Amino acid sequence: MRTRHALAGLGALTLCLSLGAPAVAGQDGAGQDGTGRDQVKEQAKDQRQVQAQGRGKGHQRLYTFAVIGDTPYGAEMIARFPQDVDRINADKDVQLVMHVGDIKNGSSPCSDAYLTWMRGQLDRLEDPVVLTPGDNEWTDCHRPAAGGFDPLERLAKVRSVFYPQPGTTLGKHPMYVNAQTSLGFPENVMWSRAEVQFATAHVVGSNNGFLPWTGRTTTTPQQLAEAVDRTAAAVTHIRATYAEARRTKAKAVVIGMQADMFDVTQKAWSLDTNSAFVPVIKALTEESNRFGGATYLLDGDSHVFNDDYPLTAGSVWLQRYGLTTPAPRIHRITVDGEAAADEYLSMTVDPKAKKGSRDVLVYRRVPLT
Repeated sequence: MRTRHALAGLGALTLCLSLGAPAVAGQDGAGQDGTGRDQVKEQAKDQRQVQAQGRGKGHQRLYTFAVIGDTPYGAEMIARFPQDVDRINADKDVQLVMHVGDIKNGSSPCSDAYLTWMRGQLDRLEDPVVLTPGDNEWTDCHRPAAGGFDPLERLAKVRSVFYPQPGTTLGKHPMYVNAQTSLGFPENVMWSRAEVQFATAHVVGSNNGFLPWTGRTTTTPQQLAEAVDRTAAAVTHIRATYAEARRTKAKAVVIGMQADMFDVTQKAWSLDTNSAFVPVIKALTEESNRFGGATYLLDGDSHVFNDDYPLTAGSVWLQRYGLTTPAPRIHRITVDGEAAADEYLSMTVDPKAKKGSRDVLVYRRVPLT
């Protein structure tokens, strides 16, 4: 039953995409909320202005950003998280922080109080903070241990707490970003720095939100509609990101998301519980091959650090997802999480890298303890 329903959902998604998505930045000259490229340029100007009001790093040649995810998990790490914030703040090279989702574990209550506390901690970070949602803060909140919430109600709460001003990041010194607000997904954002196009896409674990909630064997109509719409929006956003990268002749594309679509820790992997990632992977494959530059896919979800090229020719993932076209330029990096979240990635754009190089970014794993 679940397999048939998942396939039905993907069929609806395919139909949705085939009908054509609203115009977005970099596609047919339209901006993400329909006002054209002028808005993208205006937001880029605003970004420079806001950054200039930050920690005075706008003049630096090297662009460095920090990446964390799947943290804080559990009482001990929650108690330590303010120190983690202080540690990242002490790194004067960092100019932006990206959190790739899961701001709590899946067995703790999805309470308003916790979301508010976490928002406060992210706003303690000196630099702009870009957060893409994870499944633990809304998708999996139906679990009894998480409070037995309605996940769609929790998603609305997550958006109200972390995205109250669409197009503006979190952090003590926020910056403007190009957000997918007109489609109803303010969490999907993009920005450009140091000849690199950045974006986050709301793609989560639990088969991207298609797995049935507690006590059910199939998805509810409301759950299915949300998951289909959000997946379509993520695909649209990914394509818009590459379109903007081509327009600006960027050296690389960096995309952050929570879901580990190539989870090497899954011992009993099946397409039945990962089928909703296929449209996302296809979009990444098509666009990265067309772009021709480096693509960095930053994710969390599986909690174990990994650095690989998951879609090269002969990859097991091509076979598992039933795909025939490799995507050799996709460089996937999974950050440590859960109990292993004792470091952050410090990633720097190499100013000497040329368009077409596979090594536009260099990174260090920096201890938090």
